[in-house]
Amino acid sequence: MPELPEVETVRLGLESRTQGMTIAKVAVLRQRAIASPQEPALFELALGGCRIEGWQRRGKYLMAKLSHGDGSEAGHWGVHLRMTGQFLWIQELTPVCLHTRVRFWNPAGYELRFIDTRSFGQMWWVPPHTAPETVITGLGRLGPEPFDPQTTAEYLSRRLQGSKRPIKNALLDQSLIAGVGNIYADESLFAAGIRPDTPSGALSLDRLAQLQRCLVEVLRASIGAGGTTFSDFRDLKGLNGNYGSQAWVYRRSGQACRRCGNPIQRQRLGGRSSHWCSQCQT
Repeated sequence: MPELPEVETVRLGLESRTQGMTIAKVAVLRQRAIASPQEPALFELALGGCRIEGWQRRGKYLMAKLSHGDGSEAGHWGVHLRMTGQFLWIQELTPVCLHTRVRFWNPAGYELRFIDTRSFGQMWWVPPHTAPETVITGLGRLGPEPFDPQTTAEYLSRRLQGSKRPIKNALLDQSLIAGVGNIYADESLFAAGIRPDTPSGALSLDRLAQLQRCLVEVLRASIGAGGTTFSDFRDLKGLNGNYGSQAWVYRRSGQACRRCGNPIQRQRLGGRSSHWCSQCQT
């Protein structure tokens, strides 16, 4: 599933291509791609003719602010890519693949196409003057962003106090920190020198501060590289990200640690694979 850096890469691409764009036409090709309204025709009607004012990201959600031609509010358009959702910006006539779910055109005939192989991606239309979290209920369960000033060692210490669950599992909890997934949890724990199976509540304030700093650094590096290659993720041009070649531990089990040469370990924690170095992480 795309994580924060991949979703942020998509947001930047959408912002570049579609900010200020009028949605001339919408075509929903698969009903389950639309979470709200229940009728896809209402989604097409709601977004048709709207102007995209800009894009925001919250955790792994994308949100476009919409307006009418007279400048009045037209609500929001929410998107979650889930496992395999991707947008493509198309300026030439291109055949529609079997996995195309929703299509959006601008007045010039250029198309923003949503493709989703596994069909888990979702879209919402939030009516004007309505809080997005009342329609996109997952938003209300998100913790602060990793870059938020609120996400401090003290915050993590309070939330993790007395917890016996592995710190790797805690990092995947979107109510603790929004946007972190398997890739960047593994990479951040390696950078911080912390074993993924360390009980969360056993980490000192200093170690939590180091983890918070490393998490931010790893995420910023991946955003700068356009995300990772370790998924079905593509940007609006259909290209992979470049962070995968820089990974220290993720999906490198059995290979030599880039720092000490020790073989990278792999273990299951909470049903997810974790990759780590037994020499560099304690």
